Amino acid sequence: MYQLENVLRPYAWGSTTAIAALLGRPASGGPEAELWIGAHPDSPSVATRPDGSSVALDALINVDPVHFLGETSVAEFGPRLPFLTKLLAADKPLSLQVHPRLQQARDGFAKENAAGMAANAPERNYRDDNHKPEMIFALTPFHALCGFRPAADSQRVFEHLANLLDLAAVDVPDVITGVIADLSGSDEPSALKAAFTRLITGGDAVSAATDQVVSILKSGAPMGQHAAELSALVDINSEFPGDPGVLISLLLNLVFLSPGESVYLPGGNVHAYLKGLGVEVMAASDNVLRGGLTPKHVDVPELLKTIEFASLGVPRIEPRTSGFGQDLYVPPFKEFQLQRIELAPGAEPVPMAQAGPAVVVVVSGSVVLDSPKSELAVERGGSAFIPASEEPVMVHPVAGATGTSVAFAVTTGLGN
Repeated sequence: MYQLENVLRPYAWGSTTAIAALLGRPASGGPEAELWIGAHPDSPSVATRPDGSSVALDALINVDPVHFLGETSVAEFGPRLPFLTKLLAADKPLSLQVHPRLQQARDGFAKENAAGMAANAPERNYRDDNHKPEMIFALTPFHALCGFRPAADSQRVFEHLANLLDLAAVDVPDVITGVIADLSGSDEPSALKAAFTRLITGGDAVSAATDQVVSILKSGAPMGQHAAELSALVDINSEFPGDPGVLISLLLNLVFLSPGESVYLPGGNVHAYLKGLGVEVMAASDNVLRGGLTPKHVDVPELLKTIEFASLGVPRIEPRTSGFGQDLYVPPFKEFQLQRIELAPGAEPVPMAQAGPAVVVVVSGSVVLDSPKSELAVERGGSAFIPASEEPVMVHPVAGATGTSVAFAVTTGLGN
């Protein structure tokens, strides 16, 4: 087993305090958006060998993929760690985005490589050849936009906005009346696509309509039963004034997660995290097609090709609690599952769910990871990589501990 040092990504939307407070270390003074725990080549964790030397985790795995990942994982995903774990702390909205499916990622990556596009080119859509299904587990109250609402629900919100503008003797913008007409279509996927396309391609007309809507709402106009969505719209606009993603937010489910709740996001699901701290797990990829709420590159044709235009319920994950005291969060993806482990002082050890490789991060107290081959103590703020060859692993509280310890373990979903 290997202790890890992980890479902190200082994106501008990140909280300046949340990750540091969770891990019990001083804040850096700047935004701390994501802590990457894994072997993605863009920001691999650094593993400490038993002799005290260090090596990038992806390089370590490359020495003997079967030893570190297991035969089953290598056969299914190739010689790479199939998942990436992050601590994510959003103080401002992230970009409105969607992730490609696997074949699209492979084709897009190959096409951009063949075109000679630099690996770090800002206009690049595909950073690697993998898809990026993901999940988020809330550690604090967590707000997000996630997937399309029923078209009829969104239509009622836009009609409410049109009525507010009418009452204020303001001409209703063509963009608003057009979206209402789009959403009234009898074929819901086509209706959602038409409304989304109108907003993402509307340019200055959408920006002007957004300004009018926000002005009316900030003047004290009644939001009625749509208060949550419209309040979120005003907040989003304060960060990205006039951006097409502001009105697009009304097409999407507004999700409020309490600590301990989680959702999963398959390829094609339009989403944006708005605020909160959570454990994010995904297939090992950095492929993102953006649709707004960002100064970064937006490729509208590729975006529209990627989105699943269908209204869906919020894809929550209910934990499975085993007879061994394991709380498992199992999304419908082969690449990963998440386990939350809570140990009171003196508690019996809990077997760690493991199918191939695993990573562990401790967010409270400290734990001992014990396998037939080795033992490793991990304190709050620490993390570890466990090779497939170390199975099975038991998680113990530290002897003499006085407080509750909490750890998260991520392994593949191949054992389900």
